[in-house]
Amino acid sequence: MSLSACAGIVERGDPDRFMAAMAAPAEARRVLFPLYAFNVEVARAPWVTEEPMIAEMRLQWWRDALEEIAKDGPVRRHEVTTSLAEVLDVEAATSLDQTVAMRRWDIYKDPFEDAQHFADYFSKGGAELMWQAARLLGAPDDMRLPVLTYGAAVAVSRYLAAVSALEASGRVPLINGTREGLETLALNSAADAGSVRKLRKGMPKLAWAALLEGWTAKPVLLQIASEPQRVADGTVGLSPFRSKLRLLRWS
Repeated sequence: MSLSACAGIVERGDPDRFMAAMAAPAEARRVLFPLYAFNVEVARAPWVTEEPMIAEMRLQWWRDALEEIAKDGPVRRHEVTTSLAEVLDVEAATSLDQTVAMRRWDIYKDPFEDAQHFADYFSKGGAELMWQAARLLGAPDDMRLPVLTYGAAVAVSRYLAAVSALEASGRVPLINGTREGLETLALNSAADAGSVRKLRKGMPKLAWAALLEGWTAKPVLLQIASEPQRVADGTVGLSPFRSKLRLLRWS
């Protein structure tokens, strides 16, 4: 039942990852749904309250849960933590702590400290989630860096689609929001997203399921590079038909 609950959380809170998980082999979903549900819960924690202290406490709750899983002792009961504890090992639980920590930026309205902080938001956030999913599904350790590179590009594509909403909420989401800055970011990230072709050749079949979530990344990033105004307009994204067709080809 807890795995089913995780699937429901992902379906409601992250439709793209839900579609990717459903396109994956059933065996992979036992890992993907708990991880993706965890990500949904962590991602929304900073947004369910206007009180920073409460948001910090919500994120700390998840960090404490990961610590309990890493220690292989009793884990607090929750529809996500129950399934999560069944699939995470010590390395995954420890590494995902940084994914939660990076979400502290979402609580406040301060800009990123510098370009490195901006890059870390994607590499330690979405990219780490992808790598741990791939690793738990059998990806070898020597694929860590290329998966993290690809995962960061996927995270950038999602983030740029959300920039207009972030600005409306009073955030300062970009280091360089000029047309040139967006073009450069999108083109560099599109090049990294294109590396997935090489990854697929050496990736175990089951582990490939963890990379399916990036099926729209490259075309979305190229769209932004050619039409940067879409970021401010909030019109980033593929048509539903093109998106589904691309996923069918990938899976």
